[in-house]
Amino acid sequence: MLEEQFKEIDRIRFAVGTKILAAMQKNKLEYSHFAGSSGYGYDDSGREIIEKIYADVFGAEDALVRPQLMSGTHALTVSFFGNLRPGDTLLSVVGKPYDTLLSVIGIREASGSLAEFGVNYHQVDLLPTNEIDFAGITNAITSSTKMVTIQRSKGYSTRPTLSVAQIAKIISTVKAVRADIICLVDNCYGEFVEEIEPSEVGADLVVGSLIKNPGGGLCESGGYIVGKRKYVEAAAMRLTAPGLGKEVGATLGTNKNVLQGLFLAPEVVANALKGAVYAAYKFEQLGFNAIPKWNEKRSDIVQAIEMNTAENVIAFCEGIQKAAPVDSFVKPIPWEMPGYDVPVVMAAGAFVQGSSIELSADAPIKPPFTVFFQGGLTQYHAQIGIDTALQIMKDKGLIA
Repeated sequence: MLEEQFKEIDRIRFAVGTKILAAMQKNKLEYSHFAGSSGYGYDDSGREIIEKIYADVFGAEDALVRPQLMSGTHALTVSFFGNLRPGDTLLSVVGKPYDTLLSVIGIREASGSLAEFGVNYHQVDLLPTNEIDFAGITNAITSSTKMVTIQRSKGYSTRPTLSVAQIAKIISTVKAVRADIICLVDNCYGEFVEEIEPSEVGADLVVGSLIKNPGGGLCESGGYIVGKRKYVEAAAMRLTAPGLGKEVGATLGTNKNVLQGLFLAPEVVANALKGAVYAAYKFEQLGFNAIPKWNEKRSDIVQAIEMNTAENVIAFCEGIQKAAPVDSFVKPIPWEMPGYDVPVVMAAGAFVQGSSIELSADAPIKPPFTVFFQGGLTQYHAQIGIDTALQIMKDKGLIA
C-alpha cells in the first residue's frame, strides 16, 4: 500500500544525495577540514569549506553555518536584525509565524524585540481555504516593506506546508511589486524533502537549524543562513560584530559532525518521511484526520494528526517517549514552555536535546488537539514509535 510513496521518497533521496556529494567533491573536502578552531577562530579552513559546500548545495551565493546559531529561531532573529532597520516593515505572507517568533517580532511583548527597535510588522493571512492570498500580498506591500518572511512549515497550525513551487510563486509576486524586497524563507523541517530548495527559486535568504534535517542527526548545535551574499554578510555582522562578520567564530571541533551529518541527511530525511507516511496511514485507518494524508505530496517531515481530545494527545506522546532510546522511562506531561501561550506536551528521547530530526512529538493543549509528529533517524524506529503510541492509546481505552 505504501510502496509508491516510499519509492518517490527514495528517488528524491538519491537526487539530493548526489547533489551533496558533488558539492563536497567540488570544494575538495579533505580530512584536515575536520579539525576545529578555538578562540577567535581565525583561518578556520574547515568552517570556510562547510560554508562553500552549503552555498553550493542550496544553490546560493553565500552561507553562514555556525554552532553559535543556537536554534532556527536564533538564526531567523540574526537574519531579521542584520537586515532590518528602524522604520522598516517586516511582512509575513502566510499568517502568524511560529510561536517562538512572536516575542522576536514583538507581537508578544518581550525585551529586545524588533518592535522595540522601531521595526514594524504586518501580516497577510491565508484565505479561508488555506490558500495563499496573492492579491492580499500585493496590496500589503508599501514603501516601507523591507523584508517578506515566508514560513515553509505549518508550525502549530493545520495549514498545508508550502511546496518550493508555492514559495517560488510568492517570491515572484513580491518581486513584481518591488524587486528590492528581501524574501526570507524559514526552511525548518523542509530541507531535502524536495529536489530543490527555496534559494534555487529566488529566495534571498533561507534559514534553518542544524539539529533538524540538514544535520542528519549528528549535529549537536547550530544553524544555517544561506542566500545572497550581501544579506548573509549583514546577518554575520549581527551574529559576531560589525566589521568582523564571517571572519571570526571558533568551530570547537564541530566540523566533522556538520559535514558528516549533511552527507547522511538525505537518508535520514527519507527515513523520517517514511515514518510520517506510516503514521498518517495508520491513524487514517482509525478515523483520525491526518495532515497531510498518507498519499499526498509532502514538503516537510512533519505529520500533523488531529487527535480530538487532550487525552489522546498525551497518550500519543507517552507512546513516542516510551519508544525512545533515551529517557524512555520518562512520562511527558504538559507544561508552560517559554515562548508559548498555552501548555505544551513534548515527547523527545533524543541523543541531542531538542533534535527534531530524531523521533519526537509535541502539541499545544488546545482544540483541535493536534499532535505534530516528526523525525526518526531510521525507518524502523519511526514505525516502532507509532506502533507503541497506538498500543498506549489502546491500553487506555482511547481507541479500539
